[in-house]
Amino acid sequence: MTTNQDQRRPRIGVIPGDPSGIGPELIARLIVHPGVRERAEIVLIGDRVVLELGMAQAGQTFELVPFEPQGRRDEPVLAGLGWFETSTIAPEAIEIAKATERSGASVLATLNLALDLARDGDIDAIVFGPFNKAAMHLAGLKFADELHHMGDRLGVTEYLSELNTLDGLWTSRVTSHIALRDVADAITEEGVAEAVNLIDRTLRRSGVSRPRIAVAALNPHAGDGGNFGREEIDVLTPAVEKLADQQMSISGPWPSDTVFLKAKAGEIDAVVTMYHDQGQIALKLLGFDRGVTVQGGMPFPVATPAHGTAFDIAGQGRADVGATVAAFKVACDLVENWN
Repeated sequence: MTTNQDQRRPRIGVIPGDPSGIGPELIARLIVHPGVRERAEIVLIGDRVVLELGMAQAGQTFELVPFEPQGRRDEPVLAGLGWFETSTIAPEAIEIAKATERSGASVLATLNLALDLARDGDIDAIVFGPFNKAAMHLAGLKFADELHHMGDRLGVTEYLSELNTLDGLWTSRVTSHIALRDVADAITEEGVAEAVNLIDRTLRRSGVSRPRIAVAALNPHAGDGGNFGREEIDVLTPAVEKLADQQMSISGPWPSDTVFLKAKAGEIDAVVTMYHDQGQIALKLLGFDRGVTVQGGMPFPVATPAHGTAFDIAGQGRADVGATVAAFKVACDLVENWN
């Protein structure tokens, strides 16, 4: 029997990101992009001045109709587009193409409100325009990244890690925002298992019934039998074998300079990488304008374009909306398959 729950479209909370970057322009382009408002109900969360700035930069207009949260999802958003008004930054405080404390504070305030709305059941997922970590740290961000700020605000105790996806290929990381010199010491069997389990669970939530996962090596030529390091022998191979014993479709460790060729050929669904740039470089070369970051381990989907605030083109009306549209679609897919 079809229920109202079955017929309900996802409700996506959208925040513009750093007012000084390309986020406001991207969100304005997203709202008018063909098919977006048909796919999901949208709740914009932000200041009028920031959203209208984005419209002006994008050369687009749409009406900002107030949205009143009810703590429930049984009332549809009128016309599929609502606006949860905030007041986080004065017009004169917005400095285009600069990392400022005031823009960082605006980001944190709108992000926190979006998290509260998702926690309370008013929205199903969050999509945000690019953040600038330097600005957020100027404004008091106490964590290395926004993901761990989100987890702290929501009291999440599970493993958290950014995931990246492009055209159906996913990556996770055993280590993320740490110095490269610290990576080898931070790689453990437990860390590998956490990264693998997170991406396996997320892929299943995106609709992949049995994800095929490859683990990347840390060292050149996968350590060359121990000549170039022992992490593959002492940590990675035992971790992969234990996960395979749990009936996962997993292989590796594969040399990191060839594992993405397997991914490109469609032989695997996901690559578990050892450090931040190992996977990011590959995905961004495969399609910078389509890459998406998913905040892995959150209790609801959170997605954003994988690129940054692009201060070099901010305010010029030249931002490519491709990755933002892709983030929106990933968030919708995750909502529809979450349970």
